Amino acid sequence: MALLKRSGPKRGEDPEGRMPLMEHLRELRNRLLIAFAAVALGLVVGWIVSTPVWELLKEPYCSTDQSQQLTGECSLTYTGIFSSFFITLKVSLMVGLVVSSPAWLYQIWAFVTPALYRAEKRYTLAFLGLAIPLFTLGAALSYVIMDTALSFLLGFSLEGTVATISIDDYLDYVLIMLLIFGVSFELPLMLVFLNFIGVLSHATVAKHRRLVIFLMFVFGAVVTPGGDPITMMALAAPMIVLFSVAELIMYLRERRRPQSEFENLSDDEASPLPEDTPLDDDPGDKRSEEDSGSVR
Repeated sequence: MALLKRSGPKRGEDPEGRMPLMEHLRELRNRLLIAFAAVALGLVVGWIVSTPVWELLKEPYCSTDQSQQLTGECSLTYTGIFSSFFITLKVSLMVGLVVSSPAWLYQIWAFVTPALYRAEKRYTLAFLGLAIPLFTLGAALSYVIMDTALSFLLGFSLEGTVATISIDDYLDYVLIMLLIFGVSFELPLMLVFLNFIGVLSHATVAKHRRLVIFLMFVFGAVVTPGGDPITMMALAAPMIVLFSVAELIMYLRERRRPQSEFENLSDDEASPLPEDTPLDDDPGDKRSEEDSGSVR
């Protein structure tokens, strides 16, 4: 049976630190169970604090004029007898995923890290520590501009119409906005990570800089739920700033540590020979011939 690499050998195991495929699958099962248990505990915590969290989530909508058209105060609608239960469950799950994120992120890290080399482990751990604040920053930015985006979108309502937005639709909108902004702020960090492990060079990024900036605006226009220009600019502008910072880091790193022509070779691959040095030529023989000619 095929063997897979693991972090380190134990007594009585393969000295190369490898493990059978079935054992690898058992480890995956155990880590998934731990991750699901952590999310379940986070779900319980989310259920307890679901009311204040919901008050915080609906604040962007309540700040719009359209939210008070139906009853004179901020109101969202729902249909169905069990809708309120599932809405509370959805809010609790959102909180549970955030609260339990250190546990399930660590399980992912612990499962993947045996396949990485020492330098890759160091880089991955450092970038994971930066990824969480960046995701939080992106989610916070989406929350800040959400009321402006909602006011813009709801401002197109026709005269004599009343906005009756369901809680399900609003929660989906909020969740999509938080995820899109959070994940988008990770993309420049991914470029730096690929550069540190030798997959992506600064020259390649600099060559396609204009195309990347253009695609960021296209990405902001496509992925935002409403497609409004306010949300598009709010997403594209920080991404461009983070992209510029990432490109600067890549440039400074390569300037400090220029790539060697043998850097991308594996340990088992032979290095190329210079083209102007044939195998059958010996520099020592040439010097001997020159010395003998000068004596003559």
